[in-house]
Amino acid sequence: MSVPAQQESVGGLAWPRRLRDPAAILRTARHIADDLVDGLSGPRVRSAVRGIRRLLASDGVGLSDLSGELTVAGSLPRDVDIAAIVDDVLHTEHRRRRAEVVAEPLVVHDELAGVLVVAGTTRMSALREVSGVLVAALERGRLEASAEEAAEAELRALRAEISPHFVYNALTVVAGLVRPDPARSRELLLDFADYIRYSLAGHGEYTTVADEFHAIETYLALQRAVLGDRLKVQVRVAPEVLAVAIPYLVLQPLVENAVRHGIERRTGGGAVHVLGEAEGSDCVISVEDDGAGMDPRDAERLLATGGAADTRDTGGMGLANVDRRLRNVYGPWFGLVVETAENEGTRVVMRVPRFQPGVVP
Repeated sequence: MSVPAQQESVGGLAWPRRLRDPAAILRTARHIADDLVDGLSGPRVRSAVRGIRRLLASDGVGLSDLSGELTVAGSLPRDVDIAAIVDDVLHTEHRRRRAEVVAEPLVVHDELAGVLVVAGTTRMSALREVSGVLVAALERGRLEASAEEAAEAELRALRAEISPHFVYNALTVVAGLVRPDPARSRELLLDFADYIRYSLAGHGEYTTVADEFHAIETYLALQRAVLGDRLKVQVRVAPEVLAVAIPYLVLQPLVENAVRHGIERRTGGGAVHVLGEAEGSDCVISVEDDGAGMDPRDAERLLATGGAADTRDTGGMGLANVDRRLRNVYGPWFGLVVETAENEGTRVVMRVPRFQPGVVP
């Protein structure tokens, strides 16, 4: 079969000469996929349509969502009722052809998402390949949107994960100090209000190390008031990491876990050490307690199963939530590292880049 003069065969398909390099084809396809991450009515759909036209070397290309409204690059024939063809495809979910115009349904997860319209001489094999690229891009966009919704739901659950036992004990201590030490009572009440505000407020997706450290210092001040001499605390953070942007509410669950599962379970109490420092281009934060500890296999299972390894309370869920959120933001090579042994305490280490594109408080 002959290939038109302005095209060349790559991988058995006819592509424009300017895209004869497979790398150029893949690059254009990747750009199209990125442009469609927000769907067929997203802000970059026009750029995607131009890319599709380049891939197919067609006279004109149009993309429509379920509304039937086309975004067009190039020109579509005036003597063909394009709107009627698109409407037909939207109702039947079948390909339609009129003269040199082909309208292809785009089906994502067995559900019609829109229509691709191509005008001009186009090989059906190339059209099928490009349609596959579009469907894959739309599937990716839906998965990412679902992941974001799940992450937001997890964050809401984490915000609501305030121990009633801790709230009761903290308010009891405050009430007990109202008469003998009203100044101390007022100070603790302000700390409690600050803790509740930070934990439950509609905060953005990211915050700073400084704000997270302030939140955990407030929490630890309240816990020291509740536990007295049973809890010893040391918090140190290097100035160069204070402005590092990190996901909201990732340190507080680590500290709460150390107190609730490490120190409170020991009759004699113990110590919690929180350290934040720079290591090259990374910010490393560790939370260590000399409390009860656990079997290392339980710790591994706790992160792997999303907290299901310990069903007695929500502490494991909090650690698993933080680990999953860190990996979603920074990649699978980041996350939490848990070092522990029974009756030997626990050390949880969080490592994040000091600078990460898109992570801004």
